[in-house]
Amino acid sequence: MNKKTWTALAVSILLFAGGLFVTLQTRADAIVKGAAASATVPFALGLILTLLGLLGAMVSLLPEQKNTDVRTLTLAAIFAALCYVGFTYLRIDIPVGTEKTAFHLGNVFCVLAALFVGGFWGGMAGAIGMTLADLTTAYVTSAPKTFLLKLGIGLITGLLAHKVFHISHEKARQKLPLPAAVVLSSAGGMAFNIVADPLVGYFYKMYVLGVPQEVATIWAKMGAVTTAINALVAVVVASVLYLALQPALKRSRLLREI
Repeated sequence: MNKKTWTALAVSILLFAGGLFVTLQTRADAIVKGAAASATVPFALGLILTLLGLLGAMVSLLPEQKNTDVRTLTLAAIFAALCYVGFTYLRIDIPVGTEKTAFHLGNVFCVLAALFVGGFWGGMAGAIGMTLADLTTAYVTSAPKTFLLKLGIGLITGLLAHKVFHISHEKARQKLPLPAAVVLSSAGGMAFNIVADPLVGYFYKMYVLGVPQEVATIWAKMGAVTTAINALVAVVVASVLYLALQPALKRSRLLREI
């Protein structure tokens, strides 16, 4: 490993250690019923820093990749903003005991980001955009779980879209039509979320937030319903938007082959 890699790894380890320390110090106050934002926000940020440190360490140990161009970063930033808007303003809350679940359009832009800019940057766009949305709404304590799951959606959607179906390479795509490849890629990412969201949420609420098992079970059941509906909407809308926008973005050279 070169000096740059060692530096990135060291910073990641410091983020992980710092985030873990903050999480452990603030957990007791954050999980108290009716805890104020001044207690829940540091706890959520600590968990997010821990996840970022872990992710950074993993990435720094991967083989060096070619530099990411400005087009990818610009589109990723735009999609992060759209994910934020899709959850913050295009959402219907459903109370479940002391917790909440919601119908929202944030996943649409998370999937769309992965289709356009690839799994890693698409996942990061969804993770950052929707985590910020959690931190600025009543879903503060869900922010760490959101970061992890939205990153997962992006990585799986991007893997299927660009490494399996090659949607940005017409020749490599062979006989599978582009619409079918886009729908299958989107469905794969959202299938992960249908399983992971209620399952991870159940254990996260019980063992991290200290929610009673009965409430966590009810939330998981309601969450499974809303997650499935959100997934169906995300697959349909993201696929339609990608197929509508892809030709124009390709002609304007805003897309790169992945």
